Amino acid sequence: FSFLQERLRHMLVLLFLLHGTDSFYVPGVAPINFHRNDPVEIKAVKLTSSRTQLPYEYYSLPFCHPSKITYKAENLGEVLRGDRIVNTPFQVSMNVEKKCEVLCNLPNKPVVLTVEQSKLIAERIREDYYVHLIADNLPVATRLEFYSNREEEEKKKEKDVQFEHGYRLGFMDGNKFYLHNHLSFILYYHREDVEESQEHTYRVVRFEVIPQSIKLEDLKADEKSMCTLPEATGSAPQEIDPTKENQLLFTYSVHWEESDIKWASRWDTYLTMSDVQIHWFSIINSVVVVFFLSGILSMIIIRTLRKDIANYNKEDDIEDTMEESGWKLVHGDVFRPPQYPMILSSLLGSGIQLFCMILIVIFVAMLGMLSPSSRGALMTTACFLFMFMGVFGGFFAGRLYRTLKGHRWKKGAFCTATLYPGVVFGICFVLNCFIWGKHSSGAVPFPTMVALLCMWFGISLPLVYLGYYFGFRKQPYDNPVRTNQIPRQIPEQRWYMNKFVGILMAGILPFGAMFIELFFIFSAIWENQFYYLFGFLFLVFIILVVSCSQISIVMVYFQLCAEDYRWWWRTFLVSGGSAFYVLIYAVFYFVNKLDIVEFIPSLLYFGYTALMVLSFWLLTGTIGFYAAYMFVRKIYAAVKID
Repeated sequence: FSFLQERLRHMLVLLFLLHGTDSFYVPGVAPINFHRNDPVEIKAVKLTSSRTQLPYEYYSLPFCHPSKITYKAENLGEVLRGDRIVNTPFQVSMNVEKKCEVLCNLPNKPVVLTVEQSKLIAERIREDYYVHLIADNLPVATRLEFYSNREEEEKKKEKDVQFEHGYRLGFMDGNKFYLHNHLSFILYYHREDVEESQEHTYRVVRFEVIPQSIKLEDLKADEKSMCTLPEATGSAPQEIDPTKENQLLFTYSVHWEESDIKWASRWDTYLTMSDVQIHWFSIINSVVVVFFLSGILSMIIIRTLRKDIANYNKEDDIEDTMEESGWKLVHGDVFRPPQYPMILSSLLGSGIQLFCMILIVIFVAMLGMLSPSSRGALMTTACFLFMFMGVFGGFFAGRLYRTLKGHRWKKGAFCTATLYPGVVFGICFVLNCFIWGKHSSGAVPFPTMVALLCMWFGISLPLVYLGYYFGFRKQPYDNPVRTNQIPRQIPEQRWYMNKFVGILMAGILPFGAMFIELFFIFSAIWENQFYYLFGFLFLVFIILVVSCSQISIVMVYFQLCAEDYRWWWRTFLVSGGSAFYVLIYAVFYFVNKLDIVEFIPSLLYFGYTALMVLSFWLLTGTIGFYAAYMFVRKIYAAVKID
């Protein structure tokens, strides 16, 4: 995929060069060229912790303030993620070294933390918070070096390097809290090729930090705000005692290094994952399993159906002597409209809306348009796409509602536009109230909430109505057989035809095809990792669609053979069976991988998990329902019915 992306990028660059422009980059992420001594602004994004899942803004802790605090205007995705990008007092200039400088307050007047502030910092250190800064839109990373389990000789030669996003606020030793009050910034630049007469230009290609905790007495500072760092062996860390006032200095140093990394590949460091082999293995594994099972299922179903249809279409004289059995028996009832057709068509409409949104988002992201460098772009795109896909959701829901002999199309359209989004909004609003109570930046501000409501009722609702109107006016789906006046009796069903057994059986295959990908998605959401393997995700999505369709067809075939014609709701429920396994996996992930102990973080985790499971159920249920509906129409069109 990277090769294809490179080729695409090169072609686009060539095209734009032909048009006389310099080069082409995705909007909003064009490179910034710096000259020597140009200021490189360091901004703060937020504080995060995977233990509490509550982001806080940078100045919620008593860090040094600049003379004027200015917040960057943010897009919808950044606000929903809890980013609050703000300026900081760090003075960094391109390619200018700084040995050690005091950040605020003069050396003879250190920062005094009140008891409240000390308590708050100690609390955040205990909760394992990380601080996230950015320089030229690159997030700061902490380098972790460790020896991998290689052979002994190789061990001596090379260490494995991985990067942690952000830097730890501090650390604990026993019951004592220590704050990282000195930051050593290491910035890497790439020197651009220019004409001989021109001044060199530089681009920032990596931003690392080494956080240190150094006691006030060990930081020897002069009147010019310069300081000297103690020898590494003899220095004591800066303790924060939550029971009394604490004095300390915030200091930083800047070191520049030249790098061969080009600007275009500067994000690779942050996205390096040691598990790409696992990924390929899991994808190939699921592809093989799914296609193997698909092949078997298709063969069995096609052979059985051919036999069935051949038997059913034999000469009448034979048929008279033979007692009818199997799915042909229920031909007069198979298209009988189910209970609650309005709710069924509304849920399927929302499922279509989700399906279109997810397909487009993953496809666009796979082409590299929604890279992590354009912050919040993925979420913003998903929100807007969901609103605009309302027209397709409405159309399919309206047409199905007409097929199911529904008459109140206006009520049906309103139900489609409000049922699923209403549940999502309700759960998010309740969770948001808890986040507000914690004063976290993860709480959606009131104006953003009003904006989302306006989008829902101003864009999504009218589009759903528009789609529903045209869908309802269109010819209903053509059912190949007539429905009898009197419904036939359903024979007693075997235990394995139970709904819940069906859900358990049908969920295994789609879930097995995608559960490794689920692990990476969960890590991205709950452990502040970057998720970027959208090429893999697109493959997994295709596999999911195929496996859901097949399982759904098999289940509906068995059900009709058992002479149970109430398949509409059942197919929708059973096809979404993999959502039940996603829920179980989420509980397993919570218990084994996350270190969450408090009530509100647990509530957030399970609240958002419930939304994911609901959306996933709608998505897989819709895929399965339409596959089964097409299948049922096909098989009944193939038999001759008197």
